[in-house]
Amino acid sequence: MNPGLGNQPGFIIFLSQFAPGGTPDSGGLMQYRGFELDPFQETSITALSEGRSVLVSAPTGTGKTLIADYVVERALSHGRSVIYTAPVKALSNQKYRDWCRLHGEDKVGLITGDLVIRRDAPCRVMTTEILRNMLLTGEELPALEAVIIDEIHFLDDRERGTTWEEVLIYLPHRVQILGLSATLQNLSAFSGWLGSVRGAEVEVVQADRRTVPLSYQVFSHREGLLSPKEFHKAWARHGNKPAAPKGPPRRGGRRERDSNREAPTSHVELVQKLDEEQYLPCLYFSFSRKNTERFARELGEYWRRHSRQQLLNRFEQRELEKHLDAFAASDSGNAMDRDLRDLYREGIAFHHAGLHVQLKALVEDLYEKRLIKVLYCTSTFALGINMPARTVVFDGLKKYDGIRLRPLNNREFQQKAGRAGRRGLDTEGHVVIRVDSEYWPDNRELLDGYLKGAPEPVRSSFSLCFNSVVNLLARNPESHIREIVEKSFLCWTRIQEAERLEERAGERNAGKFLAKAEKIRERSWEEFEQRVSFLQKVGYLAEDRSFNAGGRILQHVQIEEVFVTELVLSGLLEDIPMPLLFGLCCSLNKEFPRDVRLRYKMRGGELDLAREANRIRYGAVVQQAEELTRMPVTWCPDMIPFGKMWAEGKSLAELESWLIASTDLTGDLVGAFRRAKDLITQLRLVWKGDKRRCDELTELLASVSRDEVLVVD
Repeated sequence: MNPGLGNQPGFIIFLSQFAPGGTPDSGGLMQYRGFELDPFQETSITALSEGRSVLVSAPTGTGKTLIADYVVERALSHGRSVIYTAPVKALSNQKYRDWCRLHGEDKVGLITGDLVIRRDAPCRVMTTEILRNMLLTGEELPALEAVIIDEIHFLDDRERGTTWEEVLIYLPHRVQILGLSATLQNLSAFSGWLGSVRGAEVEVVQADRRTVPLSYQVFSHREGLLSPKEFHKAWARHGNKPAAPKGPPRRGGRRERDSNREAPTSHVELVQKLDEEQYLPCLYFSFSRKNTERFARELGEYWRRHSRQQLLNRFEQRELEKHLDAFAASDSGNAMDRDLRDLYREGIAFHHAGLHVQLKALVEDLYEKRLIKVLYCTSTFALGINMPARTVVFDGLKKYDGIRLRPLNNREFQQKAGRAGRRGLDTEGHVVIRVDSEYWPDNRELLDGYLKGAPEPVRSSFSLCFNSVVNLLARNPESHIREIVEKSFLCWTRIQEAERLEERAGERNAGKFLAKAEKIRERSWEEFEQRVSFLQKVGYLAEDRSFNAGGRILQHVQIEEVFVTELVLSGLLEDIPMPLLFGLCCSLNKEFPRDVRLRYKMRGGELDLAREANRIRYGAVVQQAEELTRMPVTWCPDMIPFGKMWAEGKSLAELESWLIASTDLTGDLVGAFRRAKDLITQLRLVWKGDKRRCDELTELLASVSRDEVLVVD
């Protein structure tokens, strides 16, 4: 049943007479809790009410999540269920909290692998990986009405994108899909593929105009705060040739700075200017965890010593104190020390992925309540989370991606810039780029590209993992497997390319084009067959594709699939103590940042385990799998003792005392522990026939599921 708009949840009101079919007549306005809907929201809701799947591409801050709210309330009003997925835990947790407040906790569940709250609730917020596993293992979802996929452009993520495609392929056709993105540009191709997979046309709704327009400015110590055009004129007037380095090189090859050269542009000076212009609150993006913490503390120190103007008014200060007192009363792990409390009192904070999970939740809550006026943050704060600011600052336009320092791409820039401008509060959002004048030419070229160019098109990163391969073999006849494999977005784009080549062949009577087209058409299936051949070669599958021990293990393992399978097959995991097993699982999912030093030295069983696991890691089977999939193996033996100590009951503060780092790493540790819990759950399925082992693993999961690991951050 697909009810018309006249039978929708109570929060949709129409300011016109209904047409005979139960939908508003032309020109009718729709309201949501007293607010008039924008045209793209109205179009989306109309299409959804008529039973169609919908892709929505609209700038950040325009109200895409309201459409998701509609889908959730509609499903609940029908007595049916709905699933929401997102790539970032902060975004999932925010929607979980929002919908708990809106619909009541009994109606909303959260499933993230490491944390399960009300798994059978009618509205479930979950990771995309969890939903994929439910579908791949054949779990029945008879009451499922719709699936909301936030940040659907994440489909092109190299590590996780395949999961997005598998979800879209495996979902029953009766289930509606709502895909949301701020940066989905190749809508025609993407919707064409999705429509072919779903067996029905997908409605595309695109909004290009922001509700709150953006202005762009550049700031330097010398030129001040100006539009890019005016900044360039001022830069040219001041002389655009930086002084040459002078003096002999220092140790390490660095030279003395010319005393005539302009002083570096200070972030403190920039924030002062924003405060003068009444541009606060601001999100200040830095692509270094170390700098987010350093900058925040420097600004806090400066404001306490030199500023006559407080960032918070008296009412805000009183409210902030209440929240800090409440947090301190529940802060058993002493995550907030006196220095941090003093920093928050100034209305200043920092946020990055390594931050203590309880502090992360506190900072997000304070920022949402407008009690933080300057928040220094890394990229993770830009992904979908509904926390805009009046101003967004870029400390630079390049970031280190694990391999090299590279410019932001258009999508990354626009995702962050889109946080500027609060709907209903600001008439304009401000985007400010901090530069040193001598580097303006490079920054100008990049900025011109961001302002003129569209986000990069979404491209498929589909690559069947070994877990998918064995589960497809276990549950489907070969003819159906091929149909599924060739439903991928990657295969669809390849077929489009092949058809173009075939057209050219017809025009030019060129057989070479036909041969190339045929090769392209077969490539996706050949890649599947390559994986099957590898599994046969290493003995996980028999020649007839029946399952040997390795294949049966792979059916349950999704984290470092082949490495873990080899560890199980080697017998190395059979008799090791449970805390040591947990430590090993941590080492397979998280690496310490490069600049971290450890006070702890492995010894005894830890060292023996690390050596044996290292031998398997660099054995032929794991290396061949790594080469075939082109996905690097995660292996950080230094993580073993930290997982072991957590399983033995040590606190996060005790673990942190063994680390020498320039930034908070507790968030990294908690992330490793949570991911290790996922792997332990998978190993429990591997050993499901061994009751003693399963009981031990169940006890281990209970022992590590405590304190910060259970916080909904």
